[in-house]
Amino acid sequence: MLTASGAVCGLLALHYTAERDWQMVFLWLGIALIIDGVDGPLARRFDTAAALPRFSGVHLDLVVDYLNYCAVPAFILAQADLVPAGLELVAGAIILLSSLFHFADRNSKTEDGFFVGFPALWNIVVFYILALGLGALWAFLLIVALAVATFAPFKWLHPFRVRRLRPATLFVLMAWSVAAISVMLDGFPATQAAKMILITTVVYVLTVSCVTEVRDRLARR
Repeated sequence: MLTASGAVCGLLALHYTAERDWQMVFLWLGIALIIDGVDGPLARRFDTAAALPRFSGVHLDLVVDYLNYCAVPAFILAQADLVPAGLELVAGAIILLSSLFHFADRNSKTEDGFFVGFPALWNIVVFYILALGLGALWAFLLIVALAVATFAPFKWLHPFRVRRLRPATLFVLMAWSVAAISVMLDGFPATQAAKMILITTVVYVLTVSCVTEVRDRLARR
């Protein structure tokens, strides 16, 4: 039920998207993100697979994630003026189609906890587009680039499952959360201080991911 409640958060996010209330949209997407972060550990702690063998928590989680991480952001792009005029549905379709292949990828995670290819975090991408006030063309090019990156065999840092540098990663995640909450309270676009934290987080994630990728490729030689 905890996992399934994320779908209700998605419905509320869609409702507020239709009203163009971006603060409420990302409030509900944020709550869904928190649910997605805690439901897995709780399910393993209480062994819900044994208690409810008929229902797959993994499949349920994937359905809810596709709604909140992909379908809702695609609808946001269709409703908001974030990409060049006439390309709103194209951008949404790019998100929906590329993400299906991520969710269907049997090798979407590595043994050391990294994602393989861009992990379809389109809710975060659209949040950044609004928070940073990206221009329409840059926003569209970013969407295209990340959709292509979905199919690239490149490691992306998972903030919880990757043990390497976990204390530093959790510290960065906490700072990012504070900045994100401030944006939702103050409105879009973000303040300069919040923008700096949001950008620094991206730099940290990409740096750790790139260094890990290069090190692993050198180790295989």
